[in-house]
Amino acid sequence: MNFLAHIYLSFGDDEITIGNFIADSIRGNKYKHLPEQVQKGIFLHRAIDTFTDAHPTVRRSTKRLHKNYSHYSGIIVDIFYDHYLAKNWDKYSTITLENYVANFYNLLKENYTILPDGVKKMMPYMIADNWIFNYSKIEGITKVLDGMNRRTKNKSKMNFAIVDLEKHYEAFENEFTSFFDELIVFSKEKYISL
Repeated sequence: MNFLAHIYLSFGDDEITIGNFIADSIRGNKYKHLPEQVQKGIFLHRAIDTFTDAHPTVRRSTKRLHKNYSHYSGIIVDIFYDHYLAKNWDKYSTITLENYVANFYNLLKENYTILPDGVKKMMPYMIADNWIFNYSKIEGITKVLDGMNRRTKNKSKMNFAIVDLEKHYEAFENEFTSFFDELIVFSKEKYISL
């Protein structure tokens, strides 16, 4: 899952949210200096990723992309799934997406000192271009995929995946919806057991 899903699956716990968000920037056990709840957020993130990567529905989504994007297929599906979460946000939250994202950006600013350097560098761009809110729009996903392709020095060709999203839009959305219901249950159980 991508940024929005990880934030959402932190169940309103601020420190868990920070850990869940920064986890991809933390290698191995380089988290021991962080507050205990932030560490738990990192563990939750890793559990979510493991569950997601092994799930047959997610594998069906990635298989549809594998021929064109190889090992980048999983990253693309994570981005697609965040699009469907943002697009259908009112099914998952009573707080508007705009307010939810603004609150998250404020949370990042309040916890700036503990953020990894990579997150600190990315944060101004994320907030200025409102990446997470713009996941709800095809144009937003197009920009994300273009940016990801540039980061791979155009090797991934991820910028072309928007064509696949539009071509298989309903199939990806159905897969997201059925999978995400299961992921919420899994994540809630994991969160309670941390």
